[in-house]
Amino acid sequence: MALGAAAFCYVTGESLPVGLLPVMSESLRSSLAATGLLVTIYAVVVVAASAPLTYLTRRVSRRFLLTCLLGIFVAGTLAAAAAPGYGWLVAARVVTALSQAVFWSIVAVVAAGLFPAGERGRAVAGVLSGGPLAFLLGVPAATWIGQHAGWRVSFVAVAGVGLAAAAALAVLIPARSPSENHAAKGTDPDPLGYGLLVAATLLAVAGTFTAYTYVSAFLTRVSGLPAGDVPAVLLLCGLASLAGLGCSGLLLSRHPLAALAVPAGVLAASMLGLYVLGTAGPAAAVLQAAESFGVGGFGVSVQARVLVVAPRGIDIASAVFSSAYNVGIAAGPVIGGLVLSGPGLRATPLAGGLLAGIALALVLGGPRWHSHR
Repeated sequence: MALGAAAFCYVTGESLPVGLLPVMSESLRSSLAATGLLVTIYAVVVVAASAPLTYLTRRVSRRFLLTCLLGIFVAGTLAAAAAPGYGWLVAARVVTALSQAVFWSIVAVVAAGLFPAGERGRAVAGVLSGGPLAFLLGVPAATWIGQHAGWRVSFVAVAGVGLAAAAALAVLIPARSPSENHAAKGTDPDPLGYGLLVAATLLAVAGTFTAYTYVSAFLTRVSGLPAGDVPAVLLLCGLASLAGLGCSGLLLSRHPLAALAVPAGVLAASMLGLYVLGTAGPAAAVLQAAESFGVGGFGVSVQARVLVVAPRGIDIASAVFSSAYNVGIAAGPVIGGLVLSGPGLRATPLAGGLLAGIALALVLGGPRWHSHR
C-alpha cells in the first residue's frame, strides 16, 4: 500500500499541469504551449535518465533509496510550488522527474521481492494501481484545489501526501541490499523474449496514445456526443483501466500468456472497432472504455513478465521497459498528429489499432520462438 501510494503521488505530480494549465499559464505569464511543455519535459527526462540512474544506484539499499527518492519528490514539488517564474518551475520539475526515473525502474522489483514468486503478479498489480487511482482521484482533486485555492496549494497538497508515503516506506521496506532480493534476477532469463516485450510495449502504448490523445475531439466531432458528456466517458475509462489491471493481476499467476494476450487483443480490437463504429455515441463510449481496460491490463502484465524473462539484473531491465513505455507515450501524439493531417480524426483509432495488433503478434509469437530456441 505504501508503494502504491508513492506511485499515486508520482503520477499525480507528473500530471498536475494538465488540469491546471490555464491557471498556471496566467500566474507565470507564460503561453499555454510553454506551460504544456512542462509535461513533455518531464517525460523526456524520465526516458533519458531511467537506465543510467538505475545503474548508478543498483547497490543502494532499497529502503534508503526509496525514502530518498520520495524525499526528492517532496522537495521538488515544494520548490515548484514556490517557483517565482517559469525557469524555476522547469528546474524543479526536472529534479522531480529524475527521482521518478529511478522509482519506476525499481518499484515493481521491490514489490515482487516482498512476496513468493507465485504472488508476484498480484503484488505488481497492487503497486501499479496507484497510477489509475491518480487519474481517478488525485488529478481531479488537485485540479479542484488549484481552481479554488491556487495552483501552488495543489502542489503543496501533493507534496504532503508524498511526505506521508516517504515516512511509510522508511518504516515498512526491509533494510536489505538489492542482491538479497529474490526478485533481483529473472526466474527464466530470455533475451529474445525480453526484447519482444519491450518492442510490444512501445508499439501498444504508442498505439494507445495515437488515439487517446485526441479522445475528446473524437467523441464530440466523430461520435457526436455533447462536450458535457466527455468527462463521464473519461471517468468510465479510468474505472475500466483499474478493472483491467485487477483482472490481469488475478490471471498472472496461473495464466501468464493469457494475461498478456487478452488485454493486447482487447486493446487492438477496441480501437479498430472505434474506427468502424465510432460514429455512434454509445458504441464509442463502450469501446473507449474497452480500450482503457486493455491498456490497464497490458501494462501490469508486461511489467510482471519482465520479472521472469529479464536477461540480467531486473532493475536495469525494468528501467529499459520504463523508457520504452515513455517513448510510446511521446510517440503516440506525434503519430496521431500525422494521421490528423492526412486521413483525418476518424482514422486515429485505426492507426492505433494497427500498432496494437502488431504488439499482439509479438506477444503471441514470443512463446513459440522461445520454445524453438
